[in-house]
Amino acid sequence: MPETTTPTIDIPEPVAGRAFSLYARETPGHAERVAATLERLRAAAQAHPGRIVLSSSLGAEDVVLTDLIARHALPIPIATLDTGRLHPETLALLQRTQQHYGITIEVWSPVEEAVVAFVREHGDDAMYRSRELRHACCGLRKLEPLQRMLAGRDAWITGLRREQSAARADVPLQTRDADGRTKYNPLADWSWADVWHYIACHEVPYNPLHDAFMPSIGCAPCTRPIAVGEDFRAGRWWWEQDDLRECGLHVPRSHTPLASPAESASA
Repeated sequence: MPETTTPTIDIPEPVAGRAFSLYARETPGHAERVAATLERLRAAAQAHPGRIVLSSSLGAEDVVLTDLIARHALPIPIATLDTGRLHPETLALLQRTQQHYGITIEVWSPVEEAVVAFVREHGDDAMYRSRELRHACCGLRKLEPLQRMLAGRDAWITGLRREQSAARADVPLQTRDADGRTKYNPLADWSWADVWHYIACHEVPYNPLHDAFMPSIGCAPCTRPIAVGEDFRAGRWWWEQDDLRECGLHVPRSHTPLASPAESASA
């Protein structure tokens, strides 16, 4: 097996409230965006009764959506992926969120035998050796469990925003994924300031790693803090030298924007 050089990830000490002080500010139209997002969630739940799910990474955007769903008792279950390589802070947030809202979040994990076989053949840190191995790792730990999560459902909700990266700049409010399911991105038009203003105003539980300059949090070996001026997702798979750093969860084979249920009803 080729020798792997594992990058050192230096995480600054999280300072409670740092994300608030850096990012939380009310932007023009914030209240209107919150109201519109709540309506989008209600319309999505009505369009797919019992067949829709919020796929949460427990990131800042997803905790906002979780709060909206729980606060307004929307009939939308919430699910997350435990890849086996998450930060302890992320796993702690999962428990804290369930306790805070009195809800149960579905947890979907990779097939243990497949992960063991991959690690045995390629090593624990194979993702650093090539893009192909990194994609294979993401496939085992994220894509396959996601497919099981979505089985029997015809719609899902994500926290994608256009501001997150150049690759997401055209994210629609609603589209279809590669398997024909309706995919809702109700925060597509929100800014990072919108997200943190909502979290601050509603005292939403969030990952303390956000207070350590980590706006986008994935698996521990694949996430680092970002520097001032860097893209929100610059800390993900940073050793890859292009802007198309995605795990595959949100890279459709086709990209077909649709009118949202709320928009269709008002047309």
